[in-house]
Amino acid sequence: MSRLWSRLGARTAAVALLSVGVAGGFYLGENRETQQQGLAEQVSHEVDRADLAYQRERQATNQVKFAQQRAAEYQAKLRAAQAAKEAAERARRAEAAAASRKRERDAANAPAKPYDGPIPASCEEYSGNRKIGCALMIDGGFGIAEFPCLEKLWNKESGWNHKARNSSSGAYGIPQAYPGNKMSAFGADWQTSPATQIKWGLSYIKGRYKTPCGAWTYFQNNGSY
Repeated sequence: MSRLWSRLGARTAAVALLSVGVAGGFYLGENRETQQQGLAEQVSHEVDRADLAYQRERQATNQVKFAQQRAAEYQAKLRAAQAAKEAAERARRAEAAAASRKRERDAANAPAKPYDGPIPASCEEYSGNRKIGCALMIDGGFGIAEFPCLEKLWNKESGWNHKARNSSSGAYGIPQAYPGNKMSAFGADWQTSPATQIKWGLSYIKGRYKTPCGAWTYFQNNGSY
């Protein structure tokens, strides 16, 4: 608005000066005609200069606005691209997590691999996973006298359930290994095979407590092993 008034002011001033020149010419005579014409030309020139300056300033302002608009559009595209990338990554992680949970469910629900190893006569009084545990314990070099300790220990830990999972800690299987996948060192079927779990558990006991009775004594004193 101020520029528009500047232009109008310039033109008004030019008209006023011309009017003054005309009036001066009326009173001063023809010998002033040349001066008046020069004054009119000078005023017209100043008006043209003001017009040109205004047009240049207006063009520069439009260029700045256009540049700002393009920059804003570019930033918006960058934000949209980043948001799309983050959404895709979240979807990928969710899909991977869902696939992992499905594999775990499928493995946990798979039928147990039967134990086909020899069962010593001293273990015949036991059944199910306990019978397997007794046989593998003797095969691992422990005497039959150790089995009552092992039975009590894993009764407390899992009830000899090879699918037992501790909801708070995540410990899994007959020996309640934490994390459960540590038992994969003894077989990829660690989630469903009682034998694989028992082999890992006996190895763990031997490495830390020497014997099942040593592990049971520690459990009684500490509430875990």
